Amino acid sequence: EVLSTLPDRVEPIMNCVTAPSQTMENAVPDVNILSQFRAILGPKGYSDENDVISPWLTDWRGSFTGSSPALLSPANTQEVSAVIKLAAKHRISLVPQGGNSGMVAGATPDNSGQQLILSLRRMNSITAIDADDGLVMCDAGVILQNLHEAAAKVGRRFPLTLGGKGSATIGGLISTNAGGTQVLRHGTMRMLVAGLEAVLPDGSIYDAMAPLKKDNRGYDLKQLLIGAEGTIGVVTKAVLHTVPALLDRCVVWAGIDSPTQAYELLLFMQLHGRERLEGLEILPDRALNTVTTHISGTRAPLETQHRWHALMEFVQDDAAQSSPHELAMQLLEQAMSANLLGNAAIASSDAQAEAFWKIRESIAEAERAAGPALQHDISVPVAAMARFIEVEAPPIEAAYPGTKTLAFGHLGDGNIHFHVTAPDGIDIVNWYAHDGKAITSHVYDRVRAYGGSLSAEHGIGQAKIAEFERLAEPARLAALRAIKNAFDPLGIMNPGKLVPLA
Repeated sequence: EVLSTLPDRVEPIMNCVTAPSQTMENAVPDVNILSQFRAILGPKGYSDENDVISPWLTDWRGSFTGSSPALLSPANTQEVSAVIKLAAKHRISLVPQGGNSGMVAGATPDNSGQQLILSLRRMNSITAIDADDGLVMCDAGVILQNLHEAAAKVGRRFPLTLGGKGSATIGGLISTNAGGTQVLRHGTMRMLVAGLEAVLPDGSIYDAMAPLKKDNRGYDLKQLLIGAEGTIGVVTKAVLHTVPALLDRCVVWAGIDSPTQAYELLLFMQLHGRERLEGLEILPDRALNTVTTHISGTRAPLETQHRWHALMEFVQDDAAQSSPHELAMQLLEQAMSANLLGNAAIASSDAQAEAFWKIRESIAEAERAAGPALQHDISVPVAAMARFIEVEAPPIEAAYPGTKTLAFGHLGDGNIHFHVTAPDGIDIVNWYAHDGKAITSHVYDRVRAYGGSLSAEHGIGQAKIAEFERLAEPARLAALRAIKNAFDPLGIMNPGKLVPLA
């Protein structure tokens, strides 16, 4: 998602919250230890200069800031292994970092001055792309946009995209189990990883690069590392699934009455569009108006007024398939006859298709321009998403006069971006610290009541760890702590993230 005002965890100040120290039991890296890291990495891979380190001390939202005596940037897996072995020997805490584009401060050091940043950005090679078996092998530091471009050159496509594709790295996407707008058809990062390599907290190298379809050798360590936020190991390489490049696409903007009608439209399109529907997003008219007011070059796709809107994309990646435009026209006609939508516009060009998507991708940016807001990246069962939006938003506005809720997101996978804007003319610092905090807790309480998750696609990091500990069932917390302690008994891997302290 696009950067907005504050993280989901509400803090009493608006920017640069100091990341709390949670590693006092670990060692302080003195001059002698730092010189050993320098010897391993050389001048290109080691820096203790403030101007080099400083840009990597604050999370992407600008809400958490820590400190670190050195930035470690290994060039290959062997150097990562040597660094982690040395860190384990001296009990030095490491904070793995990719593009630093996460939304929950999962790659930000604390303020103890004990944690070293372990950057994977120098490891940025795409070593092989096989158009026949659809697999690509790459290093963890490869930027998502570069992977997209490399796959396109051989007629393939990596079907995961997001707003931060120009900075997000493959290792970070794996470590946070990233999602995006194409999850409806292709799944999250878990579904796209065929194999990986990682360095574990003792410095040993775990090689699961063989893209096996069947492997019954016990626990799936690969899946443990996906979504682990660097707390039990550092992903260094990956083998990823690609899909055929698109031959054509059709992007549709539809006006609808309610989230419930949008869900009925989703079921209809999935039934009749089958695998041709790649994404279906919903947003309220208020979100559209905010974008067209604050984002230059945007305008409403429809001349008619509607309370809600749906953005759909149909694709063709096989010559034997019908044109997605023909398919969309047929389905829209049927859906309108069934009273599943009020009006619709089909993008007539790639430029217009991108203009439709720009509206969706600019909501958070426009909202930030309009004023401060709380953000909640949550998920509920797909069948309950419409009900959550319709039932849970009004009580918040009633209980906290002046607030306005704005819910939008990925209808096909139950991911709601549930925002609450602050009242006009209030003391914003005080509001975040009191009403804002209460609202966030209430939202997460309601998510739990629906059997949902307080983190749909951004992870836990530091920003949500307190609420995660408050709401997670004891069995989940106990299992996470047991896994963390088994892999990382010294507690040196990204401490203070994801797994609440016992």
